[in-house]
Amino acid sequence: MFNFDEGRYLSIQTGAVDVVPALRALVAEKLASGCDNAIFAGSGGAGLLMGPAAELIESHSRFPARVIRPAELMTVGSPLLGPSSLVVVPSRSGTTAESVAVTKYAQAAGAFVVALVGHGDTPVADSADQTFVNFAADDTSSESFYLQSLGLSLSVLAARGDWPEAQAALAGLASVPQALLAVKRAAEARAEAIARVIAEHDYHIITGAGSSWAEAYYYGMCILEEMQWIRTRPVHAADFFHGTLELVEQGVSVLVLTNEDPTRPLLDRVEAFARRYSEHVLVLDPADFPMPGVPAETRVLLSPVILACVLERVDAYLEEITGHPLTTRRYYNQVQY
Repeated sequence: MFNFDEGRYLSIQTGAVDVVPALRALVAEKLASGCDNAIFAGSGGAGLLMGPAAELIESHSRFPARVIRPAELMTVGSPLLGPSSLVVVPSRSGTTAESVAVTKYAQAAGAFVVALVGHGDTPVADSADQTFVNFAADDTSSESFYLQSLGLSLSVLAARGDWPEAQAALAGLASVPQALLAVKRAAEARAEAIARVIAEHDYHIITGAGSSWAEAYYYGMCILEEMQWIRTRPVHAADFFHGTLELVEQGVSVLVLTNEDPTRPLLDRVEAFARRYSEHVLVLDPADFPMPGVPAETRVLLSPVILACVLERVDAYLEEITGHPLTTRRYYNQVQY
């Protein structure tokens, strides 16, 4: 595969799955001692990647689980935050200013803070009540964060007995890293062509729903905008027909990140409409990619992981085609703001 180290990738995603048993033990302990809500407080892209985990809990349980942006949480507060809160702070670098600050803010409210970081010996790692370190770089962190947060949410559901499939889904995570390599290989044949389609347009409407919405938002904001300076309009498929549809016409690119969960009909509707009025509709469907050895109970939860896995292959070609390395920034970590 182009510009790709299979051994490195497998090691990182296996590391993410290896964190899950300890997360499960921690969740069981905290719930037994009275924890009654979870707050996922990640900054920027890391925070967006927590969306599917929070939604999984909310869709199967009455246990409150929310994604709250650190800057917003520290500005307006939350009635959920208190001594019975489990606050999850993901940070690849472990140095993001808002993540450092929200860790201390949550602890001051009496909450127990769990950090998921890509680097130990960093401010977030050192200040959290419990830290899980799994090295990841920009090209591998999405799947790593998705898998760790999925493991945590499944642990909540299993400990509470809210969802009978949670136990089997947790067990199935062990087979995911190797299966993701199979996805990478299957995606390689299409990746360069998809990258060329993306590079041909300086503006994209990008949509998702359910478990794929986080990846649509993340890919638009953190990859195409931040790392490629390509303008995007991320819009949830449920909102597409309440405004964004008026921007669809010939020449407008629409990227549809579909999924394998009950919200798929929302995305099918967007695709059908967009194809009537634009010749530039690109659909990425996780169902197109086999995941050998992964049980159905786990597979149904993996749409955002598969999408992130495929899009990394696209990104490898995209930066080559555009001549714009994904590491090039004008402002991010370059100037004060």
